[in-house]
Amino acid sequence: MAGEVGRHLEFCALTGNEARGLELLSENRNLFDEVESPLDQLDFLTGVEVLLQRVALLGHDALPTTGYAGRTWTVAALRAEVKSRADDLAARFDTRNGTTVHTDRRRSRLDRAPLLESLELTLRPRGLDDLAPAEPIAAPAAPHTVTAVPDSLPELIVRARALDEQGHPDAQACWARLRTLVTARGHVHPDDPAVGPLVRLRADLLADEGNRAGERDEYADAADLHEEAAGLYDDAGAPGHAALARASALLATAEIPAPDTDATDTTDTTGTDTTGTDTDAAEAKIAVLTAAHAAMVRLHEETPGLAPYQEARLLRMRATALGLRLQTSHSEEHAVPVFAEADLLHAFAVRHDLPGQISNALLLRASTHALSGDLPAAVAEIDALLDRLKAQGPAWHLPRTLGLRGRLQLGLRDATTAYADFSEGLRLAADWLADAVGTDRLHGDLAEACMHLGRPDEALRHLTLSAEAHLRRGSRTDAFCAYSNAAQLSLELGRVEDCIALLDSVLAEPDAAAGELDDRLLAQLRLTRARALHAGEDLKAATAEFVTLAAESAGWDDDPGSHAMIAAETAVLLGESGEFGRARQAADQALAAHARAPRYEKVSNCVRELARLQAQQQGADGLADALDLLAVAGRIADEARTAGYEAHGRSLDTALAYEHGRVNAYAGTYEDALTALNRAVALLDERSPEPDRAEEWAEEWAECVRLAGAVEGIYLERPAPALTRIDAAVTRLTAAGHTELTEPLISLAARLRDEE
Repeated sequence: MAGEVGRHLEFCALTGNEARGLELLSENRNLFDEVESPLDQLDFLTGVEVLLQRVALLGHDALPTTGYAGRTWTVAALRAEVKSRADDLAARFDTRNGTTVHTDRRRSRLDRAPLLESLELTLRPRGLDDLAPAEPIAAPAAPHTVTAVPDSLPELIVRARALDEQGHPDAQACWARLRTLVTARGHVHPDDPAVGPLVRLRADLLADEGNRAGERDEYADAADLHEEAAGLYDDAGAPGHAALARASALLATAEIPAPDTDATDTTDTTGTDTTGTDTDAAEAKIAVLTAAHAAMVRLHEETPGLAPYQEARLLRMRATALGLRLQTSHSEEHAVPVFAEADLLHAFAVRHDLPGQISNALLLRASTHALSGDLPAAVAEIDALLDRLKAQGPAWHLPRTLGLRGRLQLGLRDATTAYADFSEGLRLAADWLADAVGTDRLHGDLAEACMHLGRPDEALRHLTLSAEAHLRRGSRTDAFCAYSNAAQLSLELGRVEDCIALLDSVLAEPDAAAGELDDRLLAQLRLTRARALHAGEDLKAATAEFVTLAAESAGWDDDPGSHAMIAAETAVLLGESGEFGRARQAADQALAAHARAPRYEKVSNCVRELARLQAQQQGADGLADALDLLAVAGRIADEARTAGYEAHGRSLDTALAYEHGRVNAYAGTYEDALTALNRAVALLDERSPEPDRAEEWAEEWAECVRLAGAVEGIYLERPAPALTRIDAAVTRLTAAGHTELTEPLISLAARLRDEE
């Protein structure tokens, strides 16, 4: 890992991405102290030096940067320190081997000229000037200094446990170093009563690994690791730690998704009725969480001699189990027990002066208010907690607390305040190891706030940063989800080439290429890429990918709705290619899957569009098949009406009437076209649009009138009634403030008058 990061830093330096290199250096600051081997350290330090050398050559040697723990660094100072250490390492390797290989290799890397002036590595690259403060910034009153990892093994074990008791993020570096030492060949455990037996240390490492697996949502692995740790703690004579490990296993087990409920949906689920399935799954999870809480209470009562910090952790896990139950049920009766457990934890933590658990208790209260729908009360609790954290700490709780406050503000539709909270959270998170304070989620949340504020470029940048942070934590599924969102946003912004390039790089990752990734997530990535190819007018490649995805998704017995939507899109692309036989087969697949998991809008859109394409390309020869497809769309509209389904977009009935008009117009049956279009206008007039859809309604209405006017005035050669229709529409739209929609109508009217 260290060597790979060093090469990445070097690449940034050689491609005009020096600022991004410094950001990556900051995000990987732990590598200065925890490296797998001296050779990895040499590789990493050489990459760092290449980057710092380039930054200095560009005139930014006084820029603050991140380096070894225990002091502040500028580019110039860190470059000198890194050079000294790397030169020494290379010389030692060469002396031992009797060669100059390592020194020569270092010199070769340091002497390389930039490959090109600029290469965009992220969707919103930054320059070094963006990193330089506009004016001197006063140092904070109590800046955080990363705890140095002790060289002495006994000291390292004692330090790791002490930091872990506090929940301190610097414990991660100690556990990582210990994991490397314990697994090294020839490791000898210290004979020191202060550190206890080797079995206790192995249990500690398993528990830490279980915690990290849980943070990555790998709950089954987390449960297994905690259970194994509990057994080793029993062997080590540490019943308190064993109880904590078993409680952690109970919580992780309760969070394991039920079979067939964790599939990644490859498209939106508009038009789906899964109430029964969702209710059954929710009830099952509620039962599991209730049982887990009861088991934790028994475990708490039956374990004597718990240290205060251990008892507080058990209380927190009890409250967390009930909080997850409330999150699942959204039942008011489930909120009261969460408040009770949170208050119990708070009282205990205050009595024993446990600042971290006081913060956890108050955060649980705020979250419970939010889950109960009382966002103002949640914000009030969070504000009080922030005041406490700023005054008394622990400081490392500030980023996550600001993150929750930002999410609450999004719920209150205050994206500006949310943006400020997320930004401040990220600024404070820079004082800590990124993995320990949730920078991955903060970047993702900030991307959402940016979208609400109409800043898609900034949202793209934070989505990619979120993905990179997930990768560093080992959360590859979350990383690929973030990349998928970034690719989708790029596509929506019309940046087709960026979208395809990003997805090509992600799909080339070894686990993705080998099919080891979750199959639904992999399908989502390929689906977005196929849509991008279509948007980029590579119809052949897009169609081939859609056909392959439709064939694969046909086997998703647990998710027929997604297959329905993929097959529907496939049918449309085949129709665009003129392959109407294969298109109809794909549409029939979509209809069969739709019968199992209704997707009213998606499938209706598919068959209507297929009808339009067939009539457009084949004229009168394709009319019968096109009308047959529209009859299918009519049956779908009837089914939706019977089911009480309300379309999120256009009404299925008005869209169907409009498509009847277009299909008949393409086939030359103009009277039937006009009749259908008049029906579409009448249906729209019958519907009073919701205030937030007034613009969409007006657009649809204006288009129906325009096409009816064209059919009547041009193809049926009846300009007078057509002009009457159009002029009345222009007057109506103007009075309603939709003047921009009148331009096509005014243009058509001018054409008809010219032809009179």
